[in-house]
Amino acid sequence: MSKISEAFKNGKAFIPFITCGDPDLETTIKIVKAAAEAGADIIELGVPFSDPTAEGPVIQGANLRALSGGVTTDKIFDMVAEIRKEVSLPLVFMTYANVVYSYGSTRETGVEGGTENFVKKAAEVGINGIILPDVPFEEKEDFGPICKKYGIDFISLIAPTSEDRIEMIAREAEGFVYCVSSLGVTGVRSEITTDIGAMVNLVRKASDVPAAIGFGISTPEQAANMAAKSDGVIVGSAIVKIIAQYGRDAVGPVYDYIKSMKDAIR
Repeated sequence: MSKISEAFKNGKAFIPFITCGDPDLETTIKIVKAAAEAGADIIELGVPFSDPTAEGPVIQGANLRALSGGVTTDKIFDMVAEIRKEVSLPLVFMTYANVVYSYGSTRETGVEGGTENFVKKAAEVGINGIILPDVPFEEKEDFGPICKKYGIDFISLIAPTSEDRIEMIAREAEGFVYCVSSLGVTGVRSEITTDIGAMVNLVRKASDVPAAIGFGISTPEQAANMAAKSDGVIVGSAIVKIIAQYGRDAVGPVYDYIKSMKDAIR
């Protein structure tokens, strides 16, 4: 069993998402440590990209702030190596195919195979999983086998529109299945109307891999409701909003928020 799947063994998992380098990498390190102390089970680290198609305005803004602050993929790898000195929780990169594909490729280094360069380096610094929301299941062969080679889970997403494909995706899933709760981009939502229970049941019919729900969850009530129907919840925009509001002083408020969410799903 992978380290990521194991994180679901102690009850419902809480998975916060943090954009690397917003407001700066030093603050990201402190926030990740605080998230671990507050009860996070897995931490998703967003590698900024200039055109993050799955993201709403909150995470898009964080991406732009990080990039304009000079954050690069190499600096993020160094940051993860630093975090790994103190944090043993599973860490998952969430980014876009282009970031992976172009890393250390011919253009920069004269070396072929950007994807392998990225995945190898991610494994070396201690990353356990990768999520690429712009890679459909049918194109996962470009990334999945290389991730497997280096012991990294290539995490699949399913959406309310996946319908007939849910069981097929679940059968090949690694780490956990990322169940997208709502159509559209990431962001805080006042209510989630998708039939999440039916979606999770299809995953469970096809696989033992845990199913976690993300997109739109922001309150302890929503988290408890979603956790009751699944194996864990993923929260991004609500955390990124707190970081946008408090900047370098966000460590305490993020700790308090994550603790309240984890308490709600216990």
